[in-house]
Amino acid sequence: MERTPALKPLLLLDLDGVLRSFPPVPPEIAEIAFEPSLLHRAVTGEISDEQWRQEVGPGFVATPGEVIPEALALVRAARRQCFVALLSNATTRLESDLALLGMDVELDAIFSSARLGVAKPDPAIFRRVLDELGHSTAVFCDDSEENAAAACEAGLDGVHVPDTAALRTALATRGLIPATVLLILPDRDEAEELAAELLKAGWGPCAVHRDMLAGEDDAEDVDWVIELTTAPDGTPASAHRDELDDLAERHDGFTGDH
Repeated sequence: MERTPALKPLLLLDLDGVLRSFPPVPPEIAEIAFEPSLLHRAVTGEISDEQWRQEVGPGFVATPGEVIPEALALVRAARRQCFVALLSNATTRLESDLALLGMDVELDAIFSSARLGVAKPDPAIFRRVLDELGHSTAVFCDDSEENAAAACEAGLDGVHVPDTAALRTALATRGLIPATVLLILPDRDEAEELAAELLKAGWGPCAVHRDMLAGEDDAEDVDWVIELTTAPDGTPASAHRDELDDLAERHDGFTGDH
């Protein structure tokens, strides 16, 4: 009897505040644009994005925002082992924004509240997405604590991620991105000394490898790599990427992925 392949873990990500940023909206415009009843009509598709902006006034200019580079790198890492979908409270312009940003090809699926007719934190939106994708649960990350709590109520692993560091920690501790971080330094003695210090502090495995970037005969292009998989607190090293970035920089090096 042929068995159905196991589904990849499902990761659902919010867009704004997690993967995308915007410049601050002037208070006088924000007061109108984000008035709860008007905003709800816009993000459930009752009115189009154009109608929403017309109601707000000419000062409310459409912009696609900017992708957060570090968050995009996490999406790419997670997609190696997860099905990564977007679940956003969005207006009817979401798809065109994603295309302008190049994000339409960075995700496995896109779910817009304006197309579904229901918005977070309504638990129904989470159940709709799970049914559509054939999953019983998922990890869901949102910069809104209320939305993360609603996801938990709907049976998902909802995580509040107020910034990219929190997103990285959430993914690393759930095994959704690789655990290992490489510290890459230019000097062998310094790399071995640092590896010994890190091992003593509780990091592991702290193995030092020689990395030839250009060729065996070109000593100028030799780097020394310290492999770190587990932090002293038992969490994956990748959950501590900011700390390791700073450490590598202090030693004239940089970090890399395994």
